[in-house]
Amino acid sequence: MGEGKQGAMVVEMPNSNNQNPIVQLQNKFKELEIGFKGWLSKQSIPVEAAVVTATSGLQGAAIGGFMGTLTQDVSSSMPIPPAGANLNPQAMASFQQAQALAGGPLVQARNFAVMTGVNAGISCVLKRIRGKEDVQSSMAAAFGSGALFSLVSGMGGPNPVPNALTSGIFFALVQGGLFELGRKFSQPPAEDTHYVRTRSLLSSLGLQNYEKNFKKGLLTDTTLPLLTDSALRDVRIPPGPRLLILDHIQRDPELRKKRG
Repeated sequence: MGEGKQGAMVVEMPNSNNQNPIVQLQNKFKELEIGFKGWLSKQSIPVEAAVVTATSGLQGAAIGGFMGTLTQDVSSSMPIPPAGANLNPQAMASFQQAQALAGGPLVQARNFAVMTGVNAGISCVLKRIRGKEDVQSSMAAAFGSGALFSLVSGMGGPNPVPNALTSGIFFALVQGGLFELGRKFSQPPAEDTHYVRTRSLLSSLGLQNYEKNFKKGLLTDTTLPLLTDSALRDVRIPPGPRLLILDHIQRDPELRKKRG
């Protein structure tokens, strides 16, 4: 008997703490993230905006630095105009824009930090003030990040302010379009009001996979009290689930009353 108990203990011990280390790390990170967001939501608007801007800017800088390593070869191969070259303003502006888009890691880290940091900071402030996050707030944040990106990166050329406004408007329009597109595709499909009670019944029995059978046979909520074994068989529901459905209907006081 002693050996049997020891054997049982050996079998049970691995199950007591057999969680994947990666899952444990993910759970720990999620706990820290939830705690950080909870702390941040209790801070004043300036503190929250500063923290959000800084953390988002650091993330953007990391992404920009990585992207800069990919474009470094392009920027190094660009011809540099001679010091005494008499270039027209339009050509010089085009050259500066190309340099801004194809800069090295430090340049791209700066550009991406400005874009992501300013966007996140403005979004944070507007969300706290307005109490919601909508397309107007998203476009306003994108306008600010686009305008500052144009000024910091040097893409504005000889007319920095008009070009900054143009870049801001362009960023805002793109961000607004993406926001509306994402909201459209993220909305759940409209619930079919004819199968609300049926869906609830099937879900409570773990038979939600048979909802399509009910719809094919036009067995709506109004037909629930009238269901028979033959009707369920006609829509190709197996015997076991048929018994569970009919038993549930029989036990339901409201459905049993309608059934008479």
